[in-house]
Amino acid sequence: MELREAMAQISEIRLQMARTTVFRGYRSVPVAFSGLLAMSAAIIQAIVLPDPVSAISSYLCLWMGAAVLSFVAAGIEMTYRTWRTDRPLQRELTLLAVEQFLPSMVAGAMLTFVIIRSAPGQVWMLPGLWAIVFSLGIFASYRLLPHATFWIALFYLVAGSMCLVVAQDDYALSPWTMGLTFGVGQLLAAAVLYWNLERRHG
Repeated sequence: MELREAMAQISEIRLQMARTTVFRGYRSVPVAFSGLLAMSAAIIQAIVLPDPVSAISSYLCLWMGAAVLSFVAAGIEMTYRTWRTDRPLQRELTLLAVEQFLPSMVAGAMLTFVIIRSAPGQVWMLPGLWAIVFSLGIFASYRLLPHATFWIALFYLVAGSMCLVVAQDDYALSPWTMGLTFGVGQLLAAAVLYWNLERRHG
């Protein structure tokens, strides 16, 4: 009985340490890659989909494909680093980071599905809503990250709100609502990660 209680206390201590330790699993290179990918997707959309409102399926395939590639790149990096480490705390941090960020991604996917199925006339809202949902994921996990990450989350929140205000009518689903929001946002996030985590520990 005492052994079980001791193990439970150790597990609780490790969890508390994970919550107060900076997570180093997010790296600047895959984050910068996702920013460049967003800008590349915007250029592709501008060339291939001049009227995205009449080609919603193609629009969604393009941007969801870019999102999947970004998450795969980040996931590979995190998995590799977690696999290489022999520190249990690092594994706890990785799981905690995923747990904190994943609900916003699930909410974004569900929101997309509901709008496409039930309110296709409001599809122009998706870029702004995606940015706002993404900001909530960063806000949820920013305590594990460098303090400057707070401003990245705020950037996504403001940019998403601006997309909802501006990107209507003739500007609905403009490639630059996504390209600039996620391109600039991810490049700024990569700079924060590099400056605060990798520059000193490279």
